[in-house]
Amino acid sequence: MQQLILGSSSPFRKELLSKLCLEFITSSPDIDETVLESEQPHALVQRLAEQKARKIAESYPDALIIGSDQVAVLNGQVLGKPGNYDNAMKQLMAASGNKVEFLTGLALFNSKSGHMQSLVEPFRVSFKTLSKSQIDFYLQQEQPYQCAGSFKSEGFGISLFSKLEGNDPNSLIGLPLIRLISLLEIEGIDVLKPS
Repeated sequence: MQQLILGSSSPFRKELLSKLCLEFITSSPDIDETVLESEQPHALVQRLAEQKARKIAESYPDALIIGSDQVAVLNGQVLGKPGNYDNAMKQLMAASGNKVEFLTGLALFNSKSGHMQSLVEPFRVSFKTLSKSQIDFYLQQEQPYQCAGSFKSEGFGISLFSKLEGNDPNSLIGLPLIRLISLLEIEGIDVLKPS
């Protein structure tokens, strides 16, 4: 079997991929993630996922490389990682009582054959109507300043939501495993078959 590489430094993505009981290593791609002029969120995450996989391929010419990227979109606007308390407060106040769509770009690149598979998996989150004091309490507890949308759904962030809608809850954390399994099968890897 070709070496499997997760092109990410995210501990959350690493933990998710570990669920599949496959041997893999991680490598963090260094790419420019600047949004192109007039680029829509769907196109952005797909491009970045593919670009990350191709960047890792420069060092691994015979591997299966997983690239992933995610954005949160509220009323057509991309919500990035807040970086600090004030920005997180603004994001969560804007999300309060609204739906936020998370788009996760997923790419699987066979660097030996040059075969690229990629897709975008959507997941929608309905937020409760939240008070400023509730958001403050949440931020003090979890400090999700490096998370798109200012929350960790795998943690206390679940308390912010009234409804989750999507095909794969792993998408919300950043790696849609159900779709990844399908891409791996196309490359001849069956996660349910011992190697």
